[in-house]
Amino acid sequence: MSNQYWLQPTRLEGETVSLLPLQPEHAEALLHAASDGKLWQLWYTSVPNQDNIDNYITQALADQQAGLALPFVVVHNATKQIIGTTRFCHADSQQHRVEIGFTWYAKSFHKTKVNTECKYLLLRHAFEQLAAIAVELRTHWHNHTSRAAIARLGAKQDGVLRNHQKNNDGSYRDTVVFSIIDSEWLIVKKSLHFKLQQAYR
Repeated sequence: MSNQYWLQPTRLEGETVSLLPLQPEHAEALLHAASDGKLWQLWYTSVPNQDNIDNYITQALADQQAGLALPFVVVHNATKQIIGTTRFCHADSQQHRVEIGFTWYAKSFHKTKVNTECKYLLLRHAFEQLAAIAVELRTHWHNHTSRAAIARLGAKQDGVLRNHQKNNDGSYRDTVVFSIIDSEWLIVKKSLHFKLQQAYR
């Protein structure tokens, strides 16, 4: 099975949010979401701004066409507003491994149930529909908020990739790698269910 056929555009629906396939016409709504907290100013993340939103979407859709990614916009069900984005990326259909990445939400939805439900929907799809054997989650060494959020999902840290990437300013990024494997999914699923029931919004 080629990567192209392994990842197929789909809609993932939850109680609080739904994940819809990313489209070029979502650019303005994504910029509006990113402006809530001026997320592009966070130096350790890759949130698009007015100057690069078109390239951001074009690259995401090119990776989708190549079978390497499946990008989504995150829609808040109650308001029907786009509040962020996430995607499957670095897909390997031969090994049945995939990463969840490029995730960000409007600041108003930080520390709510949104991230937990998004990850639940993506993990359920990966393990129960794509038969993935492992799902990776990666983040910048200095993004302590993201590292803590990934650990709370039940992912385990695999290690740190030192000097993983060169930044435009000449500095280097150390990337922290986490994963959840297929044999862990049932207990992680149970934990996520509990967290979603306890979350207030």
